[in-house]
Amino acid sequence: MIREKIEQAFAILQEKNVDLWLIFGRESHTTHEPCADLVVGAAYTWQSAFILTRTGRSIAIVGNLDEAEFRKRGEYDTVIAYKGGIREDLRRVLSELDPQQIAINYSLDDPTADGLTHGLYLLLLQLLEGTPYAGRLIPAESVIAALRGRKSAEELRRIRHAIRETEDLYAAVDEYLRPGLTEREVHEWLLDRAREKGYETAWAVEHCPAVFTGVPEAGEAHTGPTHKKIERGHVLNMDFGLKISDYCSDLQRTWYVLREGETAAPPEVEKGFRAVVDAIAKAAAFVRPGVEGWKVDDVARQHIVSCGFDEYPHALGHQVGRSAHDGAGLFCPRWERYGNLPYLPVEEGQVYTIEPRVHIAGYGVATVEEIIVVTRDGGRFLSSFQREIWLVH
Repeated sequence: MIREKIEQAFAILQEKNVDLWLIFGRESHTTHEPCADLVVGAAYTWQSAFILTRTGRSIAIVGNLDEAEFRKRGEYDTVIAYKGGIREDLRRVLSELDPQQIAINYSLDDPTADGLTHGLYLLLLQLLEGTPYAGRLIPAESVIAALRGRKSAEELRRIRHAIRETEDLYAAVDEYLRPGLTEREVHEWLLDRAREKGYETAWAVEHCPAVFTGVPEAGEAHTGPTHKKIERGHVLNMDFGLKISDYCSDLQRTWYVLREGETAAPPEVEKGFRAVVDAIAKAAAFVRPGVEGWKVDDVARQHIVSCGFDEYPHALGHQVGRSAHDGAGLFCPRWERYGNLPYLPVEEGQVYTIEPRVHIAGYGVATVEEIIVVTRDGGRFLSSFQREIWLVH
């Protein structure tokens, strides 16, 4: 996968008319550089520079004790080892390549493109002092957004696998659910099933899965389960994802806990659930390469409001890949907290969640989260779309 993404990066640099992409880091076990997962692949200790060029050159400049590992892996065509300091080799390589633009990893809006720490940025300026290259630094965010977002066939295969395994665990927990269980008990049961299969969760286990039953009492989403019990008449929802072979899933499902004598959810619950499902279908049908993300969000948001519910207090969907929240583009409203992300155009090959929610007065929160891949013709579902509310007897 590392070599595959390096080859993809070469083509993106040509497309973006960027001469050189420089990933500059140190102590990778301590300070995580998101892009290292894509195009570095191995740990590094001392100041290290990983250079990719639009002409197809890949160069790693690393401390002498890291050299053997990078040579053994064979993902970089040139591996240069230094002993005393990186300055001389870095300046020499840049002088030989003489790039007019050097893309480095910082971004105001995209955390996956913001791996260069402030201290490393200042150090890089010191190392380049007296050369023309300190004045040629540009953000690499557009390169990184394309590299993370455009999924290869193998990346899609891995995401599909994580989705299938997550859906299998949802099917298992569906048979386990019953009134009287607590959110915490459901959380632990599902975690145990994942551990039995040897899988890790797609985000922190404290709230993966997130489990919410009935009307929220103290927060919702991104919150760990409590000792609140599942009761008849509750709407119950879960948010769960797995990370398998470095790629993630992120799916939400909703149940209704039948009261005595009921055989179906009440009309008001069905109305809320239907608003969510129809919003997802409309957004998926609207998606096209080139459309700005806020417009996709607006399709679903306006539908939810037109059904008589308050708008959901978050983005409609995010990209999925090596992390559950991956890449720059979002299906999100034009709110300050999202910066420039709402205006980024959707690209073919990107993988997104679609996850609206509604509050159903007296019952709880209905939310479904599906995963699509963007194709020329629209959004194609990678997950099995939950079109009917699931019932707990």
